Amino acid sequence: MKKAAITRFGRRAVLGFLMFGVADIALANAPSASLRPLRKPADAPKRVVRGADSLVSEAKLGGKVSFVVADARTGQVLEAHNPLVAQPPASVAKAITTLFALDRLGAGKRFKTQLLATGPVQNGALAGDLVLKGGGDPTLSTDDLFEMAGRLKTAGVRSVQGKLRVYGGMTVIDEIDADQPEHVGYNPAIAGLNLNFNRVYLEWKRTGGGYAVSMDARSNKIRPGVGFAKTTVASRALPIFKYSGQGGRDNWSVASKALGKGGGRWLPVRRPEIYAGDVLQTVARSHGIKLPFPVKASTAPRGQVLVEHISPELRLIARDMLRFSTNLTAEVLGLQASRASSLRASARTMSDWLRSEYGVKKAKFVDHSGLGDASKISAREMVTALVGAGANGPLRAILKSIPIRGGDNKVIENSPIKVVAKTGTLNFVSALAGYIRTPDGRDLAFAIFMSDVPRRNALKKSERESPRGGRSWNGRAKKLQSQLINRWAVMHGA
Repeated sequence: MKKAAITRFGRRAVLGFLMFGVADIALANAPSASLRPLRKPADAPKRVVRGADSLVSEAKLGGKVSFVVADARTGQVLEAHNPLVAQPPASVAKAITTLFALDRLGAGKRFKTQLLATGPVQNGALAGDLVLKGGGDPTLSTDDLFEMAGRLKTAGVRSVQGKLRVYGGMTVIDEIDADQPEHVGYNPAIAGLNLNFNRVYLEWKRTGGGYAVSMDARSNKIRPGVGFAKTTVASRALPIFKYSGQGGRDNWSVASKALGKGGGRWLPVRRPEIYAGDVLQTVARSHGIKLPFPVKASTAPRGQVLVEHISPELRLIARDMLRFSTNLTAEVLGLQASRASSLRASARTMSDWLRSEYGVKKAKFVDHSGLGDASKISAREMVTALVGAGANGPLRAILKSIPIRGGDNKVIENSPIKVVAKTGTLNFVSALAGYIRTPDGRDLAFAIFMSDVPRRNALKKSERESPRGGRSWNGRAKKLQSQLINRWAVMHGA
């Protein structure tokens, strides 16, 4: 039996048939006014924005989440969640340090590093000591020392009959945070004479049955080797690194089973003044100048200034610190601003300043970089400081631009939402604070703090460089930050 033929109608044909029977009725009772689509409510975009509680719950971060967003000009709080809970700010602390340093030292402050002669220069020989004197510059680099050595040659020096002395003008602080793994480059010593953010580069290569290792003070242009630090390869699996200060130098041993075929990494410097002098000795040799190995000067030296290097102004140093989150820079700026003799005392001075300047009463800092998790500040207090600093103040002008991401977590190019802020990350701690300009031009100040302190405290010291689950936790935290910013830009526009 043949199947009956089936006629298929297109969408337009079906609609035509449906309308055919009602056309006469519709036309017979035509409305007195033209039909227009209903206007959407003015708050229609806000009706579809997800609630903050839903976003926080979905992130599944555990621990505590707190945030505050306020009008950056009036200080009116627009939305808050656990606003008074004190949390570790991580590197967001650098924003407070910036305000502190700008107020105490001034945006135009520059730091001097000098080469002094304690005797006359005769026939190319310095009849006395050469002194490398630091002035608190946190940005001094190998390239800067190379340039200074060239100017020393221009000044007529070819050799030094006395000693090469190094002087920083402050007591060296061995490390920023004692709870960090001892080999991480972001936890170096702090001094008045610093070089390359007080980091030295270790490189290793497989050679036959063993390894060749070297240490240098590399820059983008040159790679001078160093003599103050050395590394040996030990036949072990753990710990990966061991440190010893024996002999007044930085001595490292590294586990052979962790090296693989080859690689490299930055290690922290514990003797920054000797490190700087060591590198000066090496780069001076390339200019034909013979210098002895450096020794520390115990008292402030006096002499004729032969060469002087001047840093960029503080505003630019702080801008780069906020962009690259360099811990050494934050600690040096904070110590220079407080003139305190220890890191804890300096951080207390900054906490007291924050109280008197902005009325922030309960914040407590133990350093200037945020590396120590004992620092605490609430989202409400952080926003109070941001509002006090000004919607168009000097801090906002140098904060890093933060990209806006969509629901798929991809960056939205040319987004009408503009955000500048400081990020902060520790193990199971994530923070973000700064300013938002909504599409209609309203300025908001915000702070978001998230931490799972019990999970962080459960980590062994050996696990802290790369803890299990840390990367995924941080990813969820950053996604939540992006979602909250997008929400606020819609909900709290002008």
